[in-house]
Order: sequence, then C-alpha cells, then structure tokens
Amino acid sequence: MGSSTAATTATAAARLTCLSVVAVLVTTACGDGGTAEGEGGRSSPEGYPITIDNCGHEVVFEAPPERVVLLESAPVTILDGIGVFERVQSRAGFFPLEYYDGELAQKVQGAEAFSEDMDASGHLMISQEEVVAQGPDLVLGLPDGVTRAGLEDAGSAVLTQELYCEGNGGEASFDDVHAEIDRYGEIFDRGQEAEGLSNELSDRVAAVEERTRDEDRTAAVLYPSAGGGPLYTYGTASMAHPQLDAAGFENVFADMDERVFEVQTEELIDRDPDVLVVLHQGGREEAQEALLQRSGIESVAAVSEGDIRYQLFNFTEPASPLVVDGLEHIAEHFSARG
Repeated sequence: MGSSTAATTATAAARLTCLSVVAVLVTTACGDGGTAEGEGGRSSPEGYPITIDNCGHEVVFEAPPERVVLLESAPVTILDGIGVFERVQSRAGFFPLEYYDGELAQKVQGAEAFSEDMDASGHLMISQEEVVAQGPDLVLGLPDGVTRAGLEDAGSAVLTQELYCEGNGGEASFDDVHAEIDRYGEIFDRGQEAEGLSNELSDRVAAVEERTRDEDRTAAVLYPSAGGGPLYTYGTASMAHPQLDAAGFENVFADMDERVFEVQTEELIDRDPDVLVVLHQGGREEAQEALLQRSGIESVAAVSEGDIRYQLFNFTEPASPLVVDGLEHIAEHFSARG
C-alpha cells in the first residue's frame, strides 16, 4: 500500500472516530429522555437534579430517594399517600399504630425500628452515628443530637417540617399540609399522586366545615407536661389554629402569633375556653392527670363541663394528612356531646 493511500485511509478513520465521539456525546447529553449528566459524571433521571429549599437550606436530589429513614412519625401518611412508603428502610422514635389504618399499620411495623428511646417530653433520643449507620439517602426529621451538616457530610439529604423551622412565622393553614405533600411529590417524582392526595384532603376539610359552620364556641389546644411541668398551648403559627377554625371553634389564643408557648393556669382560666383539645404522645391517662392536677384548672368551663378531647399529637401537629383525621375526630367528638 502506497503512502498516499495510507494517509487517505488514516484520515477517513480519524473522521469516523470523531463522528463516533460526537454521537456518543450527543447521546450522553440528550439520551432517550431518561437520563441527564449529574455531578461527577453520574447520570440523573429526567427532571433531576432538583433543589428543595428547607428551613433556609438548599437540599439537592440527584434522583428520587430510595433509602429513607424516619426520625418522626408525621411523614408516614404523606409517603403512603403518594405511594412510596416501601422506600422506608428503618425508623426511630414513637409510631403509634392508632394513626394508621390496618394495612398501613402493618407497613409501619415492617420497617425496622432501630431506636425507640424517648425523653420525658416525648422527644427522640438518638446519636448521629446511629442514623448514619442506617445508610440513608434521605432522613426525615432532625431531633436533638443530630445535625443537618453531619448527615449531609455522610451523604444523606435531610428534610424537616417547615412549621418547625426556626423563625417560621405567619398564620398556619391547611395550605401548609398541601405544601408538604407537594414537596414530597416533587422529590419522589410523584406529582400526580400528590395532587390527588391534596384534592381528597381538601374535600374532607370542606365537608367538616359544612357541618360545623354554625358552631360558636371557643376552644384551646393544650399540651400538659407530666409531673407538674409546664403547660403549653398553641397560637396561630400552629396547625391547631386552622384545625379549630375548620371545626367551628374560635381559638382563645388567636391573638398569639407563636406556634407553641407556655401558658399559666391563671391565664387559661381568664380566657375560659368552652372546649379543650389536649395533645399527648401516647399516654391519655398521663395527659389527663397532668392537666387535672393543676391547681384551679376546674375553674375553666371546658374542665368543669368535661368538654375535653384527648388526642395523639400528630392528629394536630405538624402539617400532614393526619391533621385532617384529627379535624374529623374533633368535629365528631364535640358534635356527639351536643
């Protein structure tokens, strides 16, 4: 073969190689609509990466999470409602089965419980190392002793309820429930399911409002600490406020723009709510004792008349589908009492 022929052949081969490289680059960049190039050359599904703002922090998701660890119980019904609860690998804390229907209760029980240590006020006691050891790509909840930065350094994204964010202000509403659902729908690429869940909840809230619109009594939501500890109540930044409003009650602490704060028995007596919703973390009898042992509490109209509903905490706080369940429970309870 002559030198000119060899040169021609080499030139053709070089052109073919270049075309092949271009084709590969185009395929990588555009693909078939299924992936896109992410950080470090990793492929991300279509629509990813996405960035979620959570309590002033930017949380980046390169793909829908596959290994979820729950450090609080409120997200359970959102995850189940959009069809991704099977991605929960493990959980820590208190998960009362009274929150869930039979099928979901079985799913919750099936998720490994790697810690159930709670302090006297119902807060999870856990170390960051215990959480990291689970190998999550998403952690829901941020209890004391666990930091966002520490989990992110270990490769875990973190989300917490916006209502719990430091400096969170403004009056809470059922829009906060829908916002949480929308956020999870975006993260897990389940937008249609999220919309369906929100629409169902909106219909249920409207149905309660229709039944209770002639109600004209006052109410307060309380959390009494055991052993003579502080008595807490909820202002307009809490889901307790829109919940009472939808149930037809006027919140006697509607002039307080805080989420939760300590209240003295004397002030509760002065405001004298007609009904009380008393929240607890799984111990109705303990909550009842913690409330009724307070000196002078019998002077409150709701206490003297026995117009009290004891309710598990997540049925009122924070923003999740459980709040709609709690609304229905409140409306039914006080309607039955006439």
